Amino acid sequence: MNHRAGCIFCKIADGKAPSEIVYQDDTIVAFRDINPGAPVHVIIIPRIHISSLTEVTTKHRELMGHLIEVANEIAKAEGIAERGYRLIANCGQDGRQVVPHIHFHLLGGQQLPNKLD
Repeated sequence: MNHRAGCIFCKIADGKAPSEIVYQDDTIVAFRDINPGAPVHVIIIPRIHISSLTEVTTKHRELMGHLIEVANEIAKAEGIAERGYRLIANCGQDGRQVVPHIHFHLLGGQQLPNKLD
């Protein structure tokens, strides 16, 4: 796997940093956010290191589709699919991406605010 030294999400994907894993397969790991913004807040990452959405190319098409499929499955398993949820990918400094490893935030379990901040 393509990993970046010092990346906390790469360490989680490798099992070298603590996390509450809710899903994993050969290409994706999903875990509970340590500072949840909703009753259900799961981070979904690829095992390979991709720094941001700006690095996604056609070679990542299958992986990106799989990330969204997994998000849908986790939403069903967490009991939030029927009422709805939010799937967010922050990109870059202005997009408030904190960890430089592509990831999706799956949020739900309550009426989410219209405001993004």
